[in-house]
Amino acid sequence: MADLLSRSTRLRVKQAEHGEIMMPGTVYVAPPDEHLLVGPGKLQLAHTQLVHFSRPSIDLLFESVAGTYGSRGMGVVLSGSGSDGSAGIRAIKEAGGTTLAQKPTEAEFPPMPLAAVKTGCIDFVVPLHDIGKTLVEQCAGKRGRE
Repeated sequence: MADLLSRSTRLRVKQAEHGEIMMPGTVYVAPPDEHLLVGPGKLQLAHTQLVHFSRPSIDLLFESVAGTYGSRGMGVVLSGSGSDGSAGIRAIKEAGGTTLAQKPTEAEFPPMPLAAVKTGCIDFVVPLHDIGKTLVEQCAGKRGRE
């Protein structure tokens, strides 16, 4: 997955390692069959039970983001099947963070972004090609909600 994603960005993309210190400008991808969590400045991997029949689980990742980074956290739900990510999006929103979802009608697999939107906790519903721009704007301090 990291190799595939690296073809679409100039950012460094790598598979996450347990205990690794997070570096700016780096995209971390969960290894197969491992949950990816964040702690203060560090990545953690866990081989615990499946969540929504998935490992890795986006809900667990987002819940760790909410718990660790609170209002500074951000979560993005992209194309995918099932509803994984919805509970985590709610956690990020309740912690004061910013949430985005790919526009479900434009997603190859709309169930995940649609489930996230249905939570009522999504700040921005945007086409895939606008997600990067929206993230950059939010990180630069433009905190308006759509």
